[in-house]
This record gives sequence, C-alpha cells and structure tokens, in this order.
Amino acid sequence: MATTAFEDAIALLDYPMFVITVSGDGERSGCLVGFAGQVSIDPARFLVCLSDKNHTCRVARSAGRLAVHLLGRDQLALARLFGEQTGDEIDKFARCSWQPGPDGVPVLDDAVAWFSGPILQRAPLGDHVGFLIEPDSGSRRTAGPLITLSDVEDLDPGHDA
Repeated sequence: MATTAFEDAIALLDYPMFVITVSGDGERSGCLVGFAGQVSIDPARFLVCLSDKNHTCRVARSAGRLAVHLLGRDQLALARLFGEQTGDEIDKFARCSWQPGPDGVPVLDDAVAWFSGPILQRAPLGDHVGFLIEPDSGSRRTAGPLITLSDVEDLDPGHDA
C-alpha cells in the first residue's frame, strides 16, 4: 500500500522543529511545529503549516505577520511549553521571556535564532493550513545543535494534529 510506504519513508526523517508565534485581533499565540521549510531563495519565502485544530492557527488567520523561532537542544523546556500546552487554556507568553517584534509579533528572547515576515498567502492543505511568509527581519545567536523531531517525539500535544 502506498500510504504505508510513504509513512515508512517519512519515519526515517528527523525534521527540524520550530516555535511559531503570531499576534492578531488582540490575541497572541504560539506553537511547536515540524511542518515548515524554505520554499524559495529569490525571493525568500518560508512556508509554515499549522494544524487547523490549533489555537495558533485560529489567531494566524487574522494575523498580518508570523515569526519562526529555532531552539537549541538545551531549550527543551521552551519546546515543551509551546508543544504541550494550548493557548485555548493558558497564556504561554506569561511563562517565558519575550518582546514585541515587528508589527507586534511575539519574539522569544531565548530563541537561538528567529525570523519573521508578513503573511503573503494562506492555503488549506488537508488537516493543516499553510502560511507563506516573506522573511524581512530576524536575529541569530551562536547555536549548537537545534531541536529536531526526535528530541520532542515524547511530548503530549496540546491538540491533536
């Protein structure tokens, strides 16, 4: 069966994980995602896919900008906060250090790198919604290994995918 072959192949991958943050209609939200990546060099474009069941997806539907954060392996507590909790129940930003970034998007102080950009397009992609951004700002610190799927596969997600 093709689906099994696909799932078996995908199981071999160790995707990078990102914390995505947004602000829209007076609300902030953020979550841990693995479905994201660069899709163009010139012009620079990055696609983030958010579960349509996720609080962050709902806030992102009205947001003008999205921020993408890379975390080091020593930041599993921050990954756990954004991966296991839901903004439907708690304010994640009250439990971490952050600053307002461009257009008020939350930027996590402890991220080893971040970038943000305006949302150019939104597209339904099955059980996820794709948000295409044009990165125009960001920052990077010295970093060791980054968090990947294998580092967080034991998390209990705040929402089903």
